[in-house]
Amino acid sequence: MAGMSLMKNKLEAYKCSANDAIHFKLVRQESDLEDEKTTFKPDMTHQLFGDQESIFGYKDLVVELFYSAARLVTYLNVKYTDKVSPQRFDGITADEVLQTVAKELPPGYMSNKDDFVATLTKDANFKPFGNLLHSYTITTNNVERQFEIYKAGIENPGFREYHERLQTFILFFIDAASYIDVDDDRWQYYLLFEKYKSNGNPMYAAAGYMTVYSYYAYPEKIRPRVSQALILPPFQRAGHGAQLLQTFYNDCATRANVLDITVEDPSENFQRVRDYVDSKNCMKLKSFQTENLMQGFSDTMTKEAQEKLKITKKQARRVYEILRLKATDRSCPKSYTAYRLDIKKRLNAPFQKKGRDFEKLQRALQPDELKQTLSCMSLEQRHLYLEKAFEEQLEIYEHIIERLSLL
Repeated sequence: MAGMSLMKNKLEAYKCSANDAIHFKLVRQESDLEDEKTTFKPDMTHQLFGDQESIFGYKDLVVELFYSAARLVTYLNVKYTDKVSPQRFDGITADEVLQTVAKELPPGYMSNKDDFVATLTKDANFKPFGNLLHSYTITTNNVERQFEIYKAGIENPGFREYHERLQTFILFFIDAASYIDVDDDRWQYYLLFEKYKSNGNPMYAAAGYMTVYSYYAYPEKIRPRVSQALILPPFQRAGHGAQLLQTFYNDCATRANVLDITVEDPSENFQRVRDYVDSKNCMKLKSFQTENLMQGFSDTMTKEAQEKLKITKKQARRVYEILRLKATDRSCPKSYTAYRLDIKKRLNAPFQKKGRDFEKLQRALQPDELKQTLSCMSLEQRHLYLEKAFEEQLEIYEHIIERLSLL
């Protein structure tokens, strides 16, 4: 037993977090390779390394996954100071970390750093795929930076191979992500690039992208659905997600064949961006002005939001709740109570419908709360649930309102 315990303790030193071990870079120049400030790490690795997101068998493991900033030529390498071997550890082997990552990469990735560095000069010849839809500038640290958004399709020469490299990021930054079938021509791609100068020459760096699938809507319309949206970590928290989504909206809003826009299982972060953009746009609509908001959610709001902004009824209701909270004087008990009752009435709807909407309630409740079904939940439990749900909703909305106040 003592020997087993000793071996177990010895092996613990060979475990590490995959989230810490994997190092990404978007390389613009050779000096970036040694600059720690250009390194960023994954948000998640469970889609490659299991729920524990751990790697076994190495000491001081670093998985280098580098991309040239424009063309996304990929370099993969593994470094460590020691590795478990069957000869030294009674037949125990290390995880095949290199193979695990490599199988998710398209063919042609590099494993020699010198060869990778030699390809960087070719980034100067890169031109974004598709059509330019929007350009804008942001200022960070007193430096003005320019960005451009393009719309591309798989028919654009070279884009298929480029997308294969671009989509590898989603496994590390979008939960439950999977690669899409690019042969389906109903996919559209919105690409974000930073445009900068190097030695006086214009250059591009990939900053993010969004995929959209056009579903058929009877009898002769389509319903575009946002599937994946990712702003790469070096560019996050600078408003690029809102710019990307707004550009997509602008592309759809004037098209008569678009019924409305939906989003596939949005993450909390994306839903916040969506709420902000939709609220900002609805603030300009007549039906969402303060005097109308105080009268409650209406069919007029639904119709105007859909016709002018292609917003679904469910999202229009959510925007109404955000904008009504923004317009509500919380120091006035009567106004704030009216708002609370309006939201709780909507939250209470699944209880009224019972079994038909049980799945919705299931997603809203914590696991221990699911022990109670709708039919046997006491009135007190229901009130506690509604109060908790209201407070959580309020916290989310307040973040959106804070951002809207900066407009």
